[in-house]
Amino acid sequence: MPEAPQDFCAFCGSRLDDAAPLRSCTSCGRAAYRDPKVGVGAVVLDDAGRLLLVKRGIPPAKGLWSLPAGFVDADEDPRAAAAREALEETGLVVDVGDVVDVWAGGGGRASFFLAFRATVTGGTLQAGDDADEAEFFALDALPELAFPSTRAVAERLSTPA
Repeated sequence: MPEAPQDFCAFCGSRLDDAAPLRSCTSCGRAAYRDPKVGVGAVVLDDAGRLLLVKRGIPPAKGLWSLPAGFVDADEDPRAAAAREALEETGLVVDVGDVVDVWAGGGGRASFFLAFRATVTGGTLQAGDDADEAEFFALDALPELAFPSTRAVAERLSTPA
C-alpha cells in the first residue's frame, strides 16, 4: 500500500509510530491525532414534497445519488457549509435551518455527518462541482442512494410523523 500524508508528522515530516498507544512522531515525539472530518448535507423538498438529490460524479459512490453535501472547512459554520455545498452542486441558493439528524460514520469519508433542512430561495437547478446531475425525486420513486445517511433521511421523510 502506498504511503499516505497521514503516515507522516505534520510538524517535521518524519514517519509516525503506529505501534505506540498514541500515534506519535518517531523523530520529534509529537502526538499525531486523527481529527474527525465533518460532512454536512442539505435536505431540500420542493413544493410537491420531492427530495433534492445529486448524482455523484466522483468516488466514493460515484454514479449513485445523495443529498447535496460536502465537508465543513476549517472555521466554517456547518450551516454555511451546507448552503455552500448546495449552491456548488445544484446551482440553488438555500436558506439552511434546523438539524434533521447527526450520524457518526455518515458515509463517504466523513466521521460525522450533519443533515440540515433547507429551503430554496434562489438560483437555477443545474448540476455543478462534483455532481453529474441534480434532480428532485418523489419519495416513493428514489434512485439508488449512495450513503446510509441519505437513506435514513429518505426513510424519515417517507414515514408519517
